[in-house]
Amino acid sequence: MRYVGRFAPSPTGPLHLGSLVAAMAASLDARAHGGILRLRIDDVDTTRVVADSADRIVQSLTAHGVRWDGAVRTTTDRNDCHAHAFARLVERGLVYGCHCSRAQILAIQATQGRPHTRGSELYYPGTCRAARIIPSSAGQSNLAWRLQVEEGSEQFEDRAAGRITQDVAQEVGDFILRRADGAWAYHLAIVVDDAADGVTDIVRGDDLLGTTARQRQLQRVLGLQLPRTMHVPVVRTPSGEKLSKQTQAPALDDQNPMASLIAAALHLELGGYFDASELGEGPLVTAQRIDTFWTRATAAWARRWGIG
Repeated sequence: MRYVGRFAPSPTGPLHLGSLVAAMAASLDARAHGGILRLRIDDVDTTRVVADSADRIVQSLTAHGVRWDGAVRTTTDRNDCHAHAFARLVERGLVYGCHCSRAQILAIQATQGRPHTRGSELYYPGTCRAARIIPSSAGQSNLAWRLQVEEGSEQFEDRAAGRITQDVAQEVGDFILRRADGAWAYHLAIVVDDAADGVTDIVRGDDLLGTTARQRQLQRVLGLQLPRTMHVPVVRTPSGEKLSKQTQAPALDDQNPMASLIAAALHLELGGYFDASELGEGPLVTAQRIDTFWTRATAAWARRWGIG
């Protein structure tokens, strides 16, 4: 089966160094395997979409030499596919309605002796599971819809992190498939989209490693392919927070792409495999030098991860 990877940024603002690291890792892995890379704009949370962000993302990726195959898709292009997958889960009795607010869930967690700490997973204790409210065509407009997860541990081999074991039922609980505002939840949308794109390999930041077990459960119950995964270290601020738009990460400078490319390659620990600095940097860097960077970086990635 031919390697198919993907990069799926959210159109919530311009790309930054952390975004480029994720895009570079996904692109280099696809190139090193002789595969293809899909670009998908993850606009599932329409409330956070910033106008013109998708166009700016495409512009920045192009300026930095990131290549992809086929047309750029958006998550909302496949809303019908998400609805079909949801309906299949409903038919199997795996979906129920939930009226719990975040504040209520936090309060329940505290009374159960597992207070929530910043950055940790919000555990859902199954409060509404017994009521078994099922979706219908009438009413129920203020309910979130959860998947009843399987008991037991999910185990998988991550290409970077190694053997991962997570008991989704005990550590996460039943998770949301469709939000109370009607939007599809990230987990449902992403597994359906990956299947539609034929994705065989997911390369992304290690901040998402903890979501993989529940996505695998969802893929399994939907009868979808289980892609290989590889989670690389995210870029962090000096205080240890993930570099993001929320932490005021500066936008990529499309006029000086080589500086960001070198920084991303060093973050991915490719500095010991080739000297990117010799390619030069600055606003007058040529397309040929950027192509040379990607050629050398691809070879370095293959050596770093023993590909080929």
